[in-house]
Amino acid sequence: MTARDRIRTLPPTTPDAPRAPSRAAPAGTGSGPGWLPLAACCLGTFLLLLYTTVVTVALPGIGAGLGADHGAQQWVIDVYTLALAGLLLGAGAIGDALGSRRVCLAGLAGFTLATLACGLATSPGLLIAARAGQGVAGAAMLATIVPLIGLTYVRPGQRATAFAVWGAVAGAASAVGTVCGGVLTEYAGWRWLFLGSLPLCAGALALAARSLPHATVPPSPASAPAPARASAPAPAPEPEPEPEPGFAPCGDRTARRLFRARVDWPGIVLVSVAVTGLAYAVISGGESGWGAPDSLAGWLTALCAGGGFVLAERRCPRPILPPALVTAPRFVAVLLAAFGYYFAAFGALPALATWMQTGLGLASPAVSLVLVAQLVVFVAVSGLVSRHLHALHPAWTLGAGTILVGVGALTATAVAGRPAWPVLLPFLVLSGAGAGVVSPVLPAVAIATAPPHHAGAAGGAANAVRQLGLTLGVAVCGTLTRTSTAPRMSLACAACALVAVTTGALAVRLLRRSGGG
Repeated sequence: MTARDRIRTLPPTTPDAPRAPSRAAPAGTGSGPGWLPLAACCLGTFLLLLYTTVVTVALPGIGAGLGADHGAQQWVIDVYTLALAGLLLGAGAIGDALGSRRVCLAGLAGFTLATLACGLATSPGLLIAARAGQGVAGAAMLATIVPLIGLTYVRPGQRATAFAVWGAVAGAASAVGTVCGGVLTEYAGWRWLFLGSLPLCAGALALAARSLPHATVPPSPASAPAPARASAPAPAPEPEPEPEPGFAPCGDRTARRLFRARVDWPGIVLVSVAVTGLAYAVISGGESGWGAPDSLAGWLTALCAGGGFVLAERRCPRPILPPALVTAPRFVAVLLAAFGYYFAAFGALPALATWMQTGLGLASPAVSLVLVAQLVVFVAVSGLVSRHLHALHPAWTLGAGTILVGVGALTATAVAGRPAWPVLLPFLVLSGAGAGVVSPVLPAVAIATAPPHHAGAAGGAANAVRQLGLTLGVAVCGTLTRTSTAPRMSLACAACALVAVTTGALAVRLLRRSGGG
């Protein structure tokens, strides 16, 4: 069976679907869970994705208000996506051990507190630290929200509707973030980017606590063969009272035991250090020179931590990234496409926003309206054609879609000869269309190109690599545009084009050579 055939037979779920069978608690009437759990999940997703873009247009205002230099402004964006990329896989494992509901609620509470801290920050360092807290909490939310949707809506029709609504909200969040970032910064001040969302954060937490399902703790390693994550539930070791229908409570002792046994702590720490070191090396290289001690230390840290991560994953009985996945050519193709299209489509946006404000003299709301063109096209394309894309060969959806993003970035290099915002429109339209093709099929292809017992890890890895692409895209483009001029902006767009076309072409080659399946 080819990957394309496997995609067609997949249930309507996503890569972060539950890794062990669980039952959902009723949240509505006796005939079904109702839609309150979906509303809670969508609101949480909206908030965490809102903050990937809401500061994009606000960076000059933040820099002026806090006295943040160019490097600090980059870290305001990068530290959030770094936490998502480095902790997403580990957060999924923690959710497996402690329960998705518990981890999601903890993430929402932490996200609310971190957002408040962002709004009250009095220095660049405090804002960066608070943004890091947002990212850590956001990783806990993102890793558990989708499994909770899968746990709650078990009927195929309900599940398809739930994920369709969730996907639309996820796409809209970025667009809303871009527009709100410019408008609020211009008329209320950058602090209201964070303080203004606190009622939504509190509402999401209250709604989630009321409606999210309780989930069965997965079977322990002793009772379930590793590394399969979707085996049948093991019988309870001790007799317990009959639980309320739909609920599967677990004792604190069991949760602690599974927490220690199932969480790959060395892998979580090493991948986080490697990603952070890589971003630090790029940003420091742009500030102090590529041969400066800070940059060299970053490269060395990334290399050592990356090597340690590979060794740790080979020895760990339950690795967050199974070695069998990264040696499969088809799955490598998925990761290449995920990295490349996120790097090129979205990594240049903060640099473009800063250039349009400082180089072209546009106001923040005007910059937001220019950039939202990309997101409007993205939502339109993914909404109109997503149901038809799964019938196509993965090489043409993932690979060709990523190449289309690269072609769009190549058109933006024309700003060197004509520094004006209309020159950016072809890039925004083409990159939005390419991302709109790749995004709807990436989760299903990630699952289909992985062995069934690694499906959860495959989906988590694809999401993590997307965030890594965004992190490094922001870092590279920010470094190349440290002096925000049209030629430097053109160079950053050329780098995005190179990354997207190269990764897209490699993805096409790997998927076609392996028959797509």
